[in-house]
Amino acid sequence: MREKNLFWTYLRNCRRGMAVFALFAGIFAVVFYLYDVQAEAVAYAAGLCVLAGAGLLAAGYVRFKREHMERLAALENILILTEPLPPAATPAEADFRAMAEQMKAAYGRLVNDTEQARREHLDWYTAWVHQIKTPIAAMQMTLQGEDTPEHRAMEGELFRVRQYAEMALTYLRLGEGSSDLVIRTCALDGIIRQAVRKYAPQFVGKRLYLHYDGTEEKVLTDEKWLSFILEQLLDNAVKYTNAGGVTIEVSGEKVLSIADTGIGIAPEDLPRIFEKGFTGYNGRSDKSATGLGLYLCRRSAEKLRHKLWAESEPGKGSTFYLDMHSDALEVE
Repeated sequence: MREKNLFWTYLRNCRRGMAVFALFAGIFAVVFYLYDVQAEAVAYAAGLCVLAGAGLLAAGYVRFKREHMERLAALENILILTEPLPPAATPAEADFRAMAEQMKAAYGRLVNDTEQARREHLDWYTAWVHQIKTPIAAMQMTLQGEDTPEHRAMEGELFRVRQYAEMALTYLRLGEGSSDLVIRTCALDGIIRQAVRKYAPQFVGKRLYLHYDGTEEKVLTDEKWLSFILEQLLDNAVKYTNAGGVTIEVSGEKVLSIADTGIGIAPEDLPRIFEKGFTGYNGRSDKSATGLGLYLCRRSAEKLRHKLWAESEPGKGSTFYLDMHSDALEVE
């Protein structure tokens, strides 16, 4: 609060005391007048009272301002405040202080309960993802026993089931903050090739080419989260490309690009493709689209302090760029 506004607030708080002082001064003035007391004596006494009142008012304002600043400091750090609140000067302040302490205690219990529930959900989904992989692997082994178009189609669908399970787990882990990060210098080529090998059957199944010449670049990142981003971008490229293929390149400035020759993205949809739940025209044509893949990519990139953006032309394809320069990253 500005100094001037704070002073006028203080005066408004003191208006009752000043009204009582004025009332008493009026009573004394009437009594002195009735008893014919000399005006000089009355003026002298009144001047002393005004001077003393001004001094008390100034001292009170200094104390009021100091307490106000203490309350503001406590308010700014109320959620992490460990020291007790400023002492109460009046019964009303004591009541408000007690209410604030009870609300803080209730908030602390709510935060602990919410965190515990979130941890339990994360543990449950983590266990579920690992358990669901067992029947998926068993079904894949069964399907590999005979190479038919139907079996290859089923293998592709099982692959998507596994990816959706991983996506659900990633969605939950995004709330973990930096505790889930292991930042280190990684060879980018190995991460890219791992993602490419994982999606190789999808490329073969749709008869798409993949062009990647390799790279010697090293990046400061988290390998698991970066792999998730690359896999999601490759998944999108394969899903929306029916002819041609995908080209992966890495520039000297550590900017990775994944370009496809797919259906592209409508200009009106491009600014919103990273929004949660947004599917756009392509998503509406593909009923299985969830609008979470690119959202999770953007959130994961932000977690790594990488920059992710896209360019596209309908009918000619899309290119996604991931800037992995490490100027903003620090290894502890």
